[in-house]
Amino acid sequence: MSQFDLVVIGSGPGGYVAAIKAAQLGLKVALVEKDNSLGGTCLNVGCIPSKALLHSTEVYQEALHGKKHGLVGAEKLTFDVSAMLANKDKVVAQLNMGVGALLKKRNVEIVRGLGRLVKSGEVLVRSTAGDRTLETKNILIATGSVPIELPFMKFDGETVISSDHGISLKAVPEKMVVVGAGAIGLELGSVWARLGSQVTVVEMLPVIGGPSYDADIAKAAQSAFEKQGIKFELGAKVTGVKKSAGGSALTAERDGKSLEFAADKILVAVGRKANTTGLGAQEAGLKLDERGRIVIDAHFLTNLPGVYAIGDVVAGPMLAHKAEEEGVAVAENLAGKHGHVNYAIIPGVIYTDPEVACVGLSEAEAKAKNIEVAIGKFQLAGNGRAIASDCTAGFVKVIACAKTDKLLGVQMVAKGASEMIAAACAHMEYGGSAEDVARTCFAHPTVSESFKEAAMAVSKSSIHSL
Repeated sequence: MSQFDLVVIGSGPGGYVAAIKAAQLGLKVALVEKDNSLGGTCLNVGCIPSKALLHSTEVYQEALHGKKHGLVGAEKLTFDVSAMLANKDKVVAQLNMGVGALLKKRNVEIVRGLGRLVKSGEVLVRSTAGDRTLETKNILIATGSVPIELPFMKFDGETVISSDHGISLKAVPEKMVVVGAGAIGLELGSVWARLGSQVTVVEMLPVIGGPSYDADIAKAAQSAFEKQGIKFELGAKVTGVKKSAGGSALTAERDGKSLEFAADKILVAVGRKANTTGLGAQEAGLKLDERGRIVIDAHFLTNLPGVYAIGDVVAGPMLAHKAEEEGVAVAENLAGKHGHVNYAIIPGVIYTDPEVACVGLSEAEAKAKNIEVAIGKFQLAGNGRAIASDCTAGFVKVIACAKTDKLLGVQMVAKGASEMIAAACAHMEYGGSAEDVARTCFAHPTVSESFKEAAMAVSKSSIHSL
């Protein structure tokens, strides 16, 4: 038996950050992890490995098309998939070690095994070394999520694959069909398309990117991806997979017509679902919603006293940074402070090239709330750094309240949008206006000046556009 102030189940971004923050604030903390590696989905099979693959393939594409920049023989370059995967694994291993070192430095006890909620104040950890019971004042569930599997297209790891498989393919598939045009599908589709795979993205909705993005942003992103060779089949409902001696094909229907898309690999990326496998939620009486997510109140507390939950296992956007903010808030609350999360200002990013990013309300969402808006846009084709850097695809869009000029949302398709969106978050955090952004001095030349110009365009005073 062990006594702790807090036991965290799950070492993903939400869990390990919560553990570190709680330890910083003087709590005695244990972190339970069932896998051999720390960091959860994000570090091991999600955010980090996919970004390593995206970077490797971006470097390859830039070199391949480097003739005009003076690269001699660039068009003859070839690519070593095994080296790319080895680099990805090295990146992941380095960060695994880093998380472990941070936890050790903060005196967080790492308990290996499957954490099971017995009741308030008690966690049972099962491992090959035997069972161990942890007694604790508080429990934080941060068990994350797993890929959604279509019931009529089970993952087989060979033809029908999940994102977990999609980051570890040993060879470039001749033809890949991606089911779902959200962040995961677009990112992994981009990786393999850059290496020569014929990628077709099949999406049930009429636009790509998901509901957070306005149609003009989605259209600009789609146009950029199509120029890279990715094909889109929108408004198509997937019905199954057909296998024959001649190969495999994804079947779908649109407007009453049957469709078939030949594929060596079918990557299903239709979203993720809360992971409560092995948690003992039902036996402990933990309340779940209709989608299997843990129900919490405004302070992350479940229906069980002293049991909290954060991240992908609860409602809200399934984003690592959202989980981190929630983990910090729970730790602060347990330490007697006033932790909170501003859910109105959580950015979303698709890490393609160009990247797609957003924060706050879209134009469509604002209008649905009957808010009168003023819109400012600036095309990257008018930005000096973008022109000099061969990254003129896309634009920045600022959504402001027409009456008060307050920033309501920012959306962008741009090289480096994942970094630029932070400036929008900072201005929105203090309730800034479009004019506040317009009067902020941005370094020149930078692509981020496009954000300033878009803010100026809200009042029709952009300098570098007509």
